[in-house]
Amino acid sequence: MLSELTITNFAIIDELHLRFSPGFNVLTGETGAGKSIIIDAVSLLLGGRADTEVIRAGADEARVEGIFILNPFSQAALLPLLRENGLEGDRDDLLILAREIRREGRSVCRVNGRAVTLSVLTSIGQQLVDIHGQSEHLSLLRVREHLEFLDRYAGLEELRARLADKVSELRQVRHELDALLRDERELARRADLLEYQVAEIAAARLEVGEEEELIQERTRLANAERLMELVSETCRTLDEGSEEQAAVTDLMGQVTRALAALSRIDPGAREQSRMAEEIADQLAELVRQVHAYRDGIEFSPQRLQQVEERLDLIYNLKRKYGDSITEILAFEEAAAAELEAITHSEERVEALRAQEDALLHAIGRLGAELSARRREAGDRLAAAVEAQLDDLKMAGARFGVSIEQHEAADGAWVGERRLAFDSTGIDRVEFLIAPNVGEPLKSLAKVASGGETSRLMLALRTVLSHADRTPTLIFDEIDQGIGGRAGGVVGRKLWGLSGDPDGRLGHQVLCVTHLPQLASYGDAHFKVDKRVIGERTVTRVQELPLEARVEELAQMLGLLSEVTIESAREILAEAQRDKEAET
Repeated sequence: MLSELTITNFAIIDELHLRFSPGFNVLTGETGAGKSIIIDAVSLLLGGRADTEVIRAGADEARVEGIFILNPFSQAALLPLLRENGLEGDRDDLLILAREIRREGRSVCRVNGRAVTLSVLTSIGQQLVDIHGQSEHLSLLRVREHLEFLDRYAGLEELRARLADKVSELRQVRHELDALLRDERELARRADLLEYQVAEIAAARLEVGEEEELIQERTRLANAERLMELVSETCRTLDEGSEEQAAVTDLMGQVTRALAALSRIDPGAREQSRMAEEIADQLAELVRQVHAYRDGIEFSPQRLQQVEERLDLIYNLKRKYGDSITEILAFEEAAAAELEAITHSEERVEALRAQEDALLHAIGRLGAELSARRREAGDRLAAAVEAQLDDLKMAGARFGVSIEQHEAADGAWVGERRLAFDSTGIDRVEFLIAPNVGEPLKSLAKVASGGETSRLMLALRTVLSHADRTPTLIFDEIDQGIGGRAGGVVGRKLWGLSGDPDGRLGHQVLCVTHLPQLASYGDAHFKVDKRVIGERTVTRVQELPLEARVEELAQMLGLLSEVTIESAREILAEAQRDKEAET
């Protein structure tokens, strides 16, 4: 929902900060006070057309900023887009949009403080607000979304998901088919290359871990002479000794014998004697291993050359097929699988074509079922919308749902016909309207703007309230051409859009109105007026407490008097009774 709105130097607004209620917000005031200017500012914030004429005289730029609290539906819709563009904020449920219009004609768009293109701002704005009276910000006038509304209204998400899975599977089958049906010469060349690559890797008989072992062996072979010097010196010190110094083993033997004699005289020295014997045993084992290591040292230039050649082979294979033996072997496996597929492509093509045909029939069956259920839901939707239109004093207006299919040579099988399809099914859905008796049904997206259209949209919103996930709805001019009695009906329906009768998330609704009967249903009431301050006209907005609200409604009824004040109280009380009866 739109939580806060700040407008600076926009038309006759110098500085305005508004905090809106989550429910039904009404804006009232004299004609020309600036109510529609506030709506225009929201439209600009959502990506609407920028014009330097909106900049307040004497200012260099106009700025609009909105703080939005995102419900779970909005988070699911917007977070992927925000992450894709690096626009995440500190909280997943908070979003800040800003728009600046500068005198030199430049427009700057920001999302969570970061500059973005107008198209990104518009994409985000379309998920947040629908402005009735500004068709560029009205999801119900975007034909591509009519099918989504109808399917959510009919509860067809699960069936659609099953069809989408089949379409995804078909795309994979067709992708593989396309790969197999490429030019035969290209396939032959590819097969020759794969055969060579597989044979080259297979001939090398690589083993995982082999390279590391070869590198260690090369190091030993290249340093054999130095290794022999070091191990010989170790042997002399440990076991052989010299004229100047006895061998370590001999010295250790003397220590062991001395401590053994000592322990026989003093039993307290037995632990030291035992330790000496263990060290002597370990020293003997060390001598044995050092001798074995010396015997294993190999002076073999021929073996060194073999190791170098083997490492060169591995290096060349790594240069062509992967950064390690594991990756080379994985490449071989993949190449062999592709070669197998090419070798047996005719059989695979036949199997894939059979799979494609089966999927086209399955998609056709699911599409036909979806289409039948959409037609039934379309009839229910049309009847419900026409009933709402009758309540809104548009008796005789007709509403319809157009569901069409188109034939396609590669389409899904529906009986003997082949119909175009996508992941949503075989239908093209569009809402139609005939506002006046005797007129044919026409595209909803082409209806004229004004209060009649706003009432039509309200009827649709009321019926589609839980299929519509746009969190904030703004209605301007909805009371054109209707009187007080109808105004009360409209007010009750607008308030109903912000309610939550089924325990689901309701909409936030903002409405500009001149009718007190409509305004009486607001959860929050804002009065817009203009004043002259310092020889400049400015717009001011205040949220009205109860008594001030009664006075405002009385003024909307006519001259302020005891009679109009009492009538205003009665209007408010009646609206309150209606609201309490619904909750």
